[in-house]
Amino acid sequence: MRPPPRPNRPSRRPPPPAPAASAPGSEHWRAPWAQMKYFSFNPAVYPNMLTAVSPDAGPGDLVHVYDKEGQRFGTGFYNPKARVPLRVLDHHSENFDEAALDARLEAALDLRLQTLRLNEVSDAWRVIHSDGDGLSGLVVDRYADVLSIEVTTLGIWRRLRRWLPRLHERLGTTEQVIQVDPDIARIEGIRRADVPEADAPAPRSVRVREHGVRYQVSFEDGHKTGFFCDQRENRLRFAHLARGRRVLDLCCYTGGFALAAKVLGGCEDVTGVDLDEKAVAQAKKNADLNQVRLEWKHGDTFTWGRQMQQNGETWDAVVLDPPKLVFSREPEEGQLGRNKYYDMNVVALSLLRRGGLFVSCSCSGLLDVAEFEDIVMRAAHRSRRRLQILDRTGAGADHPVMSNCPEGRYLKVLWAIAL
Repeated sequence: MRPPPRPNRPSRRPPPPAPAASAPGSEHWRAPWAQMKYFSFNPAVYPNMLTAVSPDAGPGDLVHVYDKEGQRFGTGFYNPKARVPLRVLDHHSENFDEAALDARLEAALDLRLQTLRLNEVSDAWRVIHSDGDGLSGLVVDRYADVLSIEVTTLGIWRRLRRWLPRLHERLGTTEQVIQVDPDIARIEGIRRADVPEADAPAPRSVRVREHGVRYQVSFEDGHKTGFFCDQRENRLRFAHLARGRRVLDLCCYTGGFALAAKVLGGCEDVTGVDLDEKAVAQAKKNADLNQVRLEWKHGDTFTWGRQMQQNGETWDAVVLDPPKLVFSREPEEGQLGRNKYYDMNVVALSLLRRGGLFVSCSCSGLLDVAEFEDIVMRAAHRSRRRLQILDRTGAGADHPVMSNCPEGRYLKVLWAIAL
């Protein structure tokens, strides 16, 4: 279960720099421009990192970026209203224009269609992965003939009108669902009227297939873009490793791991647990789609798990895929999320027989890989268990990560035998 991230608390962020008619040497710079005060190769440039911006730089514009020495640094989206007023898209000295931006879209499509050939294994996969594809603020998931689109930057929003026909043309899709968080829309200055409405009402749901398993994706009740394509390869792997075992899927959402274990792994005894009542209802529908029977439990991991402890219940394979729990870089609030991960892993391990398969996941981008693994291992040792670590994985290749934006590696999956 992964609910949409909570809006960030209001912060006393410094205002963006006032537009400057000139800066040392700026008479030779290409307008519109922005000058950086500090060097950073990360695409996100915050207000206190900017020295000046030319007065002709408008919200959502592509601007030429210069470093503090006045040397050409790159090109990016500018929006003075945003928490991140500059998002650098390109760090090369040559010209980067609207045609180059369109080429980014084509490259992302080529990767999925020609290199990864995702249509051969599923009709549900990520088409555009924001900074991972050099298109900061755009997430597109393909579900059968529907595109589920999430926009978080004005720069992307202004160009969506011209990109939608090309996306549908290359993917063979016909419908779209566009989501913009209301708080982000207000901060970024995004107006719904800037993108045309579809001829027909947005679809409420769609059916997809993944490695032979069928799912119904709900756009009304689902979290984020409706389904979690990032776990596609992990679901398949779990099904193979858990073959024939008694399986427990904690925080099962709409039943991804549980159904994979049942349909692909031939597991007879499979239980899925989630606190989201609507997610559990959807999981039951997904089981019906695949004509299989599983045990679905609506309940809190802690309360239900402790009841199972008292009952002496154990499983041969346990997967724990909780929601995003770390929302803030603030030490106190961030620690609360880390503590929850620790406690949930303790509960999950208590329900796993010795020698059983344990798969623990985190989708919190602010929790790095090393710290996540430390939390899981401490939980195991607290439970007087040792972990024989088999592998460490993350999202599929349709969720690429840029080397200069490591926070894009948000999904972490630890595979182990619990001894």
